[in-house]
Amino acid sequence: MAGSRPQKTDVRSGDSFLPDFCTVRMVFAVVVTAQLLAVVLTLGAVDSLRAFPQELSLRSLLIQWIALSGAGLLCVTGPWLRRMRGSWGGFLAWLLLLLVTLVVCSIAQLFLAGGYNIPAFGDLVLKGLGISAVVSALILRYLYIQHCWRQQMVAESEARFQALQSRIRPHFLFNSMNTIANLTRSDPVLAEEVVQDLSDLFRASLSDAGRQSCLADELELARGYLRIEGQRLGSRLRVDWDLEPLPEEAPLPALVLQPLLENAVYHGIEPASEPGSISIVGRYRRRRVNLSIRNSLPHKTSGRHRNGNAMALENTRQRLQGFFDGQASLTVGEVEGEHQVRVVFPYPQEEQ
Repeated sequence: MAGSRPQKTDVRSGDSFLPDFCTVRMVFAVVVTAQLLAVVLTLGAVDSLRAFPQELSLRSLLIQWIALSGAGLLCVTGPWLRRMRGSWGGFLAWLLLLLVTLVVCSIAQLFLAGGYNIPAFGDLVLKGLGISAVVSALILRYLYIQHCWRQQMVAESEARFQALQSRIRPHFLFNSMNTIANLTRSDPVLAEEVVQDLSDLFRASLSDAGRQSCLADELELARGYLRIEGQRLGSRLRVDWDLEPLPEEAPLPALVLQPLLENAVYHGIEPASEPGSISIVGRYRRRRVNLSIRNSLPHKTSGRHRNGNAMALENTRQRLQGFFDGQASLTVGEVEGEHQVRVVFPYPQEEQ
């Protein structure tokens, strides 16, 4: 059961604002930023656009050397810098970038001075260090602000999650207790299983909102919830599982799938006068886990549709975005007349 697994601790480095400069995304961002800086500096330096291509090629070469060398050094020292407390990691990263600038400018002066009329050594180094100090400080400040924004978003979404999950819909609790009471007389063993599923669900709902779960626990919790609803709804609910081999150890925020299934039951199955179905499909492709939850909808002519405020969906979306640093997504749509919620998240996660 979901409650029988030991809780996992979040080993991600959440205290440092420095991203992982070893990732392809960060290298691409460094190259693009460096090239834009080269264009701006060249436009401000040349007197005639005729000289622009030659001056741009020289500055691009120099700035790209500095940028890529700096990214490489931060890639190597990143794990050490991210373990440092406070702003010391960012300050040392800034000093390392200045050191790289000094070394690259010295090499440029040594090898290219004769052919490209580069200024004197002292002039080149001072200009390079000045520009590097300002630009590096601005970029590090941007990364720090982005990190603070992500932390605030996660904190707000977890607070809303705790408020929502601490008060499970009363009708679900009452219906579950009635189901258990009926099963106690007819099938005590099954009643005990339903009690266990319900206790697992409440244990997860009332636990710390910031704890980390995993895909295996979330799927098991979802199965337990659907077993409870299956005992209550009987033949009115049909559940289809279509899961290919998935990385069960993949980390997830706690209680991501169960609220989506609860929405499917509340809005799709309960209001319908005819039997309904819920299908859960899971695929693992190209280092990304794809989960979709589809449920049938009541006939439009029945007039028994339930309106919702989409709070659970939005809260789940924000928790996924915060947990996976914007690399996860939750989309809602209608496919072949059925309501579908699709969750996609990376595994293993690519650090920012």
